[in-house]
Amino acid sequence: MRRRALIVGFALVMASACRTAHLSSSRSAPILLYAGRGTSPGDVAALETVLDRSGLAYSTVDSWGLNWTPESEIERYRLLLFPGGNFESMGRGLTTGATANIRRAVQHGVNYLGICAGAFLAGNSPYNGLNLTSGVAFGFYSAEAQGIRKAAVSIASPGGQTLDQYWEDGPQLSGWGAVVAKYPDETPAVVEGAYGRGWVILSGVHPEAQDGWRGGLTFRTSTGDDNAFAAVLIRAALNRETLPHY
Repeated sequence: MRRRALIVGFALVMASACRTAHLSSSRSAPILLYAGRGTSPGDVAALETVLDRSGLAYSTVDSWGLNWTPESEIERYRLLLFPGGNFESMGRGLTTGATANIRRAVQHGVNYLGICAGAFLAGNSPYNGLNLTSGVAFGFYSAEAQGIRKAAVSIASPGGQTLDQYWEDGPQLSGWGAVVAKYPDETPAVVEGAYGRGWVILSGVHPEAQDGWRGGLTFRTSTGDDNAFAAVLIRAALNRETLPHY
Protein backbone atom coordinates (compact mmCIF):
# COMPACT_ATOMS: atom_id res chain seq x y z
CA MET A 1 0.00 0.00 0.00
CA ARG A 2 2.85 2.35 0.88
CA ARG A 3 4.53 1.68 -2.50
CA ARG A 4 1.25 2.34 -4.37
CA ALA A 5 0.72 5.60 -2.43
CA LEU A 6 4.22 6.74 -3.35
CA ILE A 7 3.61 5.94 -7.03
CA VAL A 8 0.31 7.84 -7.03
CA GLY A 9 1.90 10.79 -5.27
CA PHE A 10 4.79 10.85 -7.73
CA ALA A 11 2.35 10.75 -10.65
CA LEU A 12 0.42 13.71 -9.28
CA VAL A 13 3.61 15.72 -8.78
CA MET A 14 4.79 14.94 -12.32
CA ALA A 15 1.39 15.87 -13.78
CA SER A 16 1.51 19.17 -11.93
CA ALA A 17 5.05 19.84 -13.16
CA CYS A 18 4.12 19.06 -16.76
CA ARG A 19 1.08 21.31 -16.59
CA THR A 20 3.16 24.15 -15.20
CA ALA A 21 5.59 23.74 -18.09
CA HIS A 22 2.71 24.34 -20.50
CA LEU A 23 1.47 27.48 -18.69
CA SER A 24 3.78 30.51 -18.86
CA SER A 25 2.47 31.81 -15.58
CA SER A 26 2.93 35.13 -13.87
CA ARG A 27 0.98 35.93 -10.73
CA SER A 28 0.94 39.60 -11.75
CA ALA A 29 -0.34 38.94 -15.30
CA PRO A 30 -4.05 39.74 -15.56
CA ILE A 31 -4.52 38.17 -19.02
CA LEU A 32 -4.33 34.52 -20.07
CA LEU A 33 -3.81 34.15 -23.84
CA TYR A 34 -4.75 30.77 -25.28
CA ALA A 35 -2.14 29.49 -27.75
CA GLY A 36 -3.13 25.84 -28.03
CA ARG A 37 -4.51 23.48 -30.65
CA GLY A 38 -6.58 25.16 -33.33
CA THR A 39 -5.18 28.65 -32.80
CA SER A 40 -3.37 30.49 -35.59
CA PRO A 41 0.27 31.04 -34.52
CA GLY A 42 0.23 34.24 -36.58
CA ASP A 43 -2.77 35.54 -34.71
CA VAL A 44 -1.30 34.63 -31.34
CA ALA A 45 1.80 36.62 -32.36
CA ALA A 46 -0.34 39.55 -33.56
CA LEU A 47 -2.19 39.68 -30.24
CA GLU A 48 1.11 39.50 -28.36
CA THR A 49 2.29 42.50 -30.38
CA VAL A 50 -0.81 44.51 -29.43
CA LEU A 51 -0.55 43.45 -25.78
CA ASP A 52 3.15 44.36 -25.62
CA ARG A 53 2.60 47.75 -27.26
CA SER A 54 -0.27 48.42 -24.86
CA GLY A 55 1.87 47.56 -21.84
CA LEU A 56 -0.45 44.75 -20.78
CA ALA A 57 1.04 41.78 -18.94
CA TYR A 58 -0.12 38.33 -20.01
CA SER A 59 0.58 34.63 -19.71
CA THR A 60 0.10 32.02 -22.43
CA VAL A 61 -1.24 28.49 -22.18
CA ASP A 62 -1.48 25.63 -24.64
CA SER A 63 -4.17 22.94 -24.87
CA TRP A 64 -2.39 20.49 -22.59
CA GLY A 65 -1.82 23.15 -19.98
CA LEU A 66 -5.39 24.46 -20.05
CA ASN A 67 -6.77 20.94 -19.84
CA TRP A 68 -4.83 20.50 -16.60
CA THR A 69 -5.52 23.95 -15.16
CA PRO A 70 -8.17 23.87 -12.41
CA GLU A 71 -10.95 26.42 -12.28
CA SER A 72 -9.39 28.01 -9.20
CA GLU A 73 -6.23 28.82 -11.16
CA ILE A 74 -8.16 30.16 -14.15
CA GLU A 75 -9.93 32.49 -11.74
CA ARG A 76 -6.57 34.10 -10.85
CA TYR A 77 -6.81 35.91 -14.19
CA ARG A 78 -9.07 38.82 -15.08
CA LEU A 79 -9.32 38.08 -18.80
CA LEU A 80 -9.22 35.00 -21.02
CA LEU A 81 -8.18 35.91 -24.57
CA PHE A 82 -8.99 33.37 -27.30
CA PRO A 83 -7.59 34.22 -30.76
CA GLY A 84 -8.48 33.20 -34.28
CA GLY A 85 -7.75 29.90 -35.96
CA ASN A 86 -9.93 26.83 -36.46
CA PHE A 87 -12.74 26.74 -33.90
CA GLU A 88 -13.53 23.07 -34.55
CA SER A 89 -9.94 22.06 -33.81
CA MET A 90 -9.83 24.50 -30.91
CA GLY A 91 -12.85 22.92 -29.24
CA ARG A 92 -11.65 19.39 -29.90
CA GLY A 93 -8.26 20.22 -28.40
CA LEU A 94 -9.92 20.94 -25.05
CA THR A 95 -11.53 18.43 -22.76
CA THR A 96 -15.15 18.85 -21.72
CA GLY A 97 -13.80 19.37 -18.22
CA ALA A 98 -11.64 22.27 -19.41
CA THR A 99 -14.51 23.99 -21.21
CA ALA A 100 -16.69 23.50 -18.13
CA ASN A 101 -13.96 25.08 -15.98
CA ILE A 102 -13.72 28.06 -18.35
CA ARG A 103 -17.50 28.50 -18.41
CA ARG A 104 -17.72 28.44 -14.60
CA ALA A 105 -14.75 30.80 -14.27
CA VAL A 106 -16.46 33.33 -16.54
CA GLN A 107 -19.72 32.88 -14.69
CA HIS A 108 -17.84 33.62 -11.46
CA GLY A 109 -16.31 36.84 -12.80
CA VAL A 110 -13.43 36.15 -15.19
CA ASN A 111 -13.84 38.13 -18.43
CA TYR A 112 -13.56 36.73 -21.96
CA LEU A 113 -12.52 38.17 -25.32
CA GLY A 114 -12.96 35.91 -28.34
CA ILE A 115 -11.74 36.87 -31.80
CA CYS A 116 -12.98 35.03 -34.91
CA ALA A 117 -12.54 31.34 -33.93
CA GLY A 118 -12.50 32.44 -30.30
CA ALA A 119 -15.91 34.04 -30.88
CA PHE A 120 -17.26 30.91 -32.57
CA LEU A 121 -15.99 28.86 -29.60
CA ALA A 122 -17.73 31.17 -27.12
CA GLY A 123 -21.10 30.32 -28.66
CA ASN A 124 -23.03 27.08 -28.45
CA SER A 125 -20.68 25.37 -30.89
CA PRO A 126 -21.23 21.62 -31.44
CA TYR A 127 -17.44 21.27 -31.26
CA ASN A 128 -17.17 21.45 -27.48
CA GLY A 129 -18.15 25.12 -27.38
CA LEU A 130 -18.11 27.22 -24.23
CA ASN A 131 -21.76 28.33 -24.56
CA LEU A 132 -21.30 31.73 -22.94
CA THR A 133 -24.24 32.87 -25.05
CA SER A 134 -27.22 31.10 -23.46
CA GLY A 135 -27.60 28.62 -26.30
CA VAL A 136 -26.89 30.91 -29.26
CA ALA A 137 -24.59 29.49 -31.95
CA PHE A 138 -23.02 31.73 -34.60
CA GLY A 139 -22.85 31.34 -38.37
CA PHE A 140 -20.35 32.77 -40.85
CA TYR A 141 -20.51 36.33 -42.15
CA SER A 142 -22.31 36.44 -45.50
CA ALA A 143 -19.09 36.83 -47.54
CA GLU A 144 -18.41 33.14 -46.84
CA ALA A 145 -21.47 32.09 -48.87
CA GLN A 146 -20.06 34.06 -51.82
CA GLY A 147 -16.88 32.01 -51.78
CA ILE A 148 -14.82 34.78 -50.18
CA ARG A 149 -12.39 33.51 -47.55
CA LYS A 150 -10.65 36.75 -46.57
CA ALA A 151 -11.33 40.43 -47.21
CA ALA A 152 -10.97 43.98 -45.99
CA VAL A 153 -14.41 44.58 -44.50
CA SER A 154 -15.73 47.96 -43.45
CA ILE A 155 -17.26 47.80 -39.98
CA ALA A 156 -19.32 50.66 -38.56
CA SER A 157 -19.57 51.72 -34.93
CA PRO A 158 -22.08 54.08 -33.26
CA GLY A 159 -21.22 57.70 -33.90
CA GLY A 160 -20.27 57.10 -37.50
CA GLN A 161 -16.75 55.71 -37.11
CA THR A 162 -15.88 53.21 -39.84
CA LEU A 163 -12.76 51.03 -39.98
CA ASP A 164 -11.65 48.60 -42.66
CA GLN A 165 -10.84 45.44 -40.73
CA TYR A 166 -9.21 42.18 -41.77
CA TRP A 167 -11.77 39.38 -41.99
CA GLU A 168 -11.04 35.71 -42.63
CA ASP A 169 -13.76 33.05 -42.27
CA GLY A 170 -15.16 34.94 -39.28
CA PRO A 171 -18.63 34.81 -37.75
CA GLN A 172 -21.48 37.25 -37.74
CA LEU A 173 -22.74 37.47 -34.20
CA SER A 174 -26.52 37.74 -34.42
CA GLY A 175 -28.71 36.71 -31.52
CA TRP A 176 -26.60 37.58 -28.49
CA GLY A 177 -25.36 40.69 -26.72
CA ALA A 178 -25.33 44.39 -27.55
CA VAL A 179 -23.97 45.30 -30.99
CA VAL A 180 -20.73 47.31 -30.83
CA ALA A 181 -19.98 47.25 -34.58
CA LYS A 182 -21.77 46.11 -37.73
CA TYR A 183 -20.75 44.54 -41.02
CA PRO A 184 -21.88 46.20 -44.27
CA ASP A 185 -24.90 43.84 -44.36
CA GLU A 186 -25.95 45.18 -40.90
CA THR A 187 -25.22 41.91 -39.07
CA PRO A 188 -23.17 42.25 -35.85
CA ALA A 189 -19.38 42.19 -36.26
CA VAL A 190 -18.58 42.91 -32.59
CA VAL A 191 -20.85 42.27 -29.60
CA GLU A 192 -20.64 42.53 -25.82
CA GLY A 193 -22.60 41.23 -22.88
CA ALA A 194 -22.53 39.58 -19.48
CA TYR A 195 -22.31 35.90 -18.65
CA GLY A 196 -22.92 35.59 -14.93
CA ARG A 197 -20.46 38.00 -13.31
CA GLY A 198 -18.07 37.88 -16.27
CA TRP A 199 -17.93 40.36 -19.16
CA VAL A 200 -17.74 38.92 -22.68
CA ILE A 201 -16.70 40.67 -25.90
CA LEU A 202 -16.72 38.82 -29.23
CA SER A 203 -15.32 39.97 -32.57
CA GLY A 204 -15.82 38.41 -35.99
CA VAL A 205 -12.98 40.49 -37.46
CA HIS A 206 -9.26 40.77 -36.67
CA PRO A 207 -8.42 44.31 -35.53
CA GLU A 208 -5.08 42.96 -34.26
CA ALA A 209 -3.98 41.99 -37.82
CA GLN A 210 -0.49 43.18 -38.71
CA ASP A 211 0.84 44.71 -41.95
CA GLY A 212 1.86 41.33 -43.37
CA TRP A 213 -1.77 40.16 -43.37
CA ARG A 214 -2.83 42.83 -45.84
CA GLY A 215 -1.21 41.49 -49.01
CA GLY A 216 -3.56 41.63 -52.01
CA LEU A 217 -6.26 43.52 -50.10
CA THR A 218 -7.12 47.23 -50.10
CA PHE A 219 -7.63 49.01 -46.78
CA ARG A 220 -8.71 52.61 -46.34
CA THR A 221 -7.63 52.65 -42.71
CA SER A 222 -4.16 52.07 -41.32
CA THR A 223 -2.88 49.05 -39.43
CA GLY A 224 -2.26 51.38 -36.52
CA ASP A 225 -5.87 52.53 -36.39
CA ASP A 226 -7.13 48.97 -36.59
CA ASN A 227 -4.71 47.82 -33.90
CA ALA A 228 -5.84 50.70 -31.70
CA PHE A 229 -9.36 49.28 -31.93
CA ALA A 230 -7.98 45.89 -30.87
CA ALA A 231 -6.45 47.55 -27.81
CA VAL A 232 -9.81 49.18 -27.04
CA LEU A 233 -11.51 45.78 -27.12
CA ILE A 234 -8.86 44.17 -24.92
CA ARG A 235 -8.99 46.94 -22.31
CA ALA A 236 -12.79 46.99 -22.32
CA ALA A 237 -12.92 43.24 -21.77
CA LEU A 238 -10.21 43.39 -19.11
CA ASN A 239 -11.86 46.22 -17.19
CA ARG A 240 -15.50 45.21 -17.81
CA GLU A 241 -16.22 48.43 -19.65
CA THR A 242 -19.37 48.82 -21.70
CA LEU A 243 -18.49 50.10 -25.16
CA PRO A 244 -20.82 52.36 -27.18
CA HIS A 245 -23.37 50.16 -28.91
CA TYR A 246 -26.42 50.34 -31.13
